[in-house]
Amino acid sequence: MATYHRCGHAHGVRKAMVDPFDGVYKRHIRVREKGTRVFVEGVGRVVPEVSGQGLPAPEPGVCAGWPQESGFIREVLDRIGDKWTVLVVGTLRDGPRRYTELHAVVPGISQRMLTLTLRQLARDGLVTRTAYAEVPPRVEYALTPLGRSLLDVVMALSTWAVTHYEAVAAHRRAADASD
Repeated sequence: MATYHRCGHAHGVRKAMVDPFDGVYKRHIRVREKGTRVFVEGVGRVVPEVSGQGLPAPEPGVCAGWPQESGFIREVLDRIGDKWTVLVVGTLRDGPRRYTELHAVVPGISQRMLTLTLRQLARDGLVTRTAYAEVPPRVEYALTPLGRSLLDVVMALSTWAVTHYEAVAAHRRAADASD
């Protein structure tokens, strides 16, 4: 029996693999090979092996039309899809805020994570940082026009999370109970 493993290192028969059913890396997917067919346990389907190459590749997804330099697009998606980015951008929608205000309003964020998030957002051109020469020093953060263009998406994602969190929690409980 071969075990495909997400780590990507060769540990006996373990290999990194993308699940052909949903295109997501899976950990510890157990398969039984018999002839030219591969049986994926727990899926209930037989997947034909593709010319000795293992499991077939998933169908092209949303990134099929992206340019070859799509690594940067994934970095951008990683940045704007980050939970702290969503919360900070959503909080800045009403106008500039001081660091202490942001820390007080964004639930659960540590000072370190807020600092990192603001620094990355400023680096990506989504937020401006304005330091005032006062005593005590005052720094304000505000959305740039590029950051404001992200507001509709961020607010739609936040609204979806608020609307569907109970259903997601119920599914998690059911999945955890079956494990």
